[in-house]
Amino acid sequence: MGTASFLKRARALLRVRNQLARECLAELLAVFVLILITLSGSAQMVTSSGTKGNILTAYLAGALAVMVAIYTAGGVSGAHLNPAFSLAMCLLEQFPWWKFPIFVALQTLGAFISAGAVYALYYDAIQHYSNGTLTASGPQETASIFATYPADYLSISNGFLDQVMGTALLIVGILAILDTRNKGVPKGLEPVAVALLVFSIEVSMGSNCGCPMNPARDFGPRLFTYVAGWGAEVFR
Repeated sequence: MGTASFLKRARALLRVRNQLARECLAELLAVFVLILITLSGSAQMVTSSGTKGNILTAYLAGALAVMVAIYTAGGVSGAHLNPAFSLAMCLLEQFPWWKFPIFVALQTLGAFISAGAVYALYYDAIQHYSNGTLTASGPQETASIFATYPADYLSISNGFLDQVMGTALLIVGILAILDTRNKGVPKGLEPVAVALLVFSIEVSMGSNCGCPMNPARDFGPRLFTYVAGWGAEVFR
């Protein structure tokens, strides 16, 4: 009885009652989960030189990460996960503009923290693979574990178009899945449908830029690599 009473009091004390705080914590946790799985899939592929993963498994990890993240926070914050989606919701007047900078900051912070967690998890593997030299280019580069980099042939204008088109398709697809006037996805399976949407975009539009489709997913981990030892090269 004493233990049960203590746990009850602890839950009451730790319970977050402010709705905005609950949404912020949920969004932060969801992005952390999203990036943790996504970057771990890339780390496993890169550091094993393709023996324990390939581009397809990395894409699959990213898609399933979206599903898990939506289940994590969908009922609290809506699991935006992406500044582009938050912006779209604001433009459609389904999300208040004053929350937009808060969510963007949280999404970027969650991605930054998660990149640190992946670095810690794969520290030995990264050091072994790179021979202790952290670079963003060359045959033993490891920066691409954390952020996406354009193919050598890609121009700035084509890269811009690539990201605009991929992100636009993502937003249109999500809105179509959530639109109750369309042929509905069975209730509770919306995250699965979004994951399949992400996977379809990755396997069809991933060769140019790696298909980030999410400014926070790219900038947060890229900023982490800058401060963790890869240097300013990650922004060039």
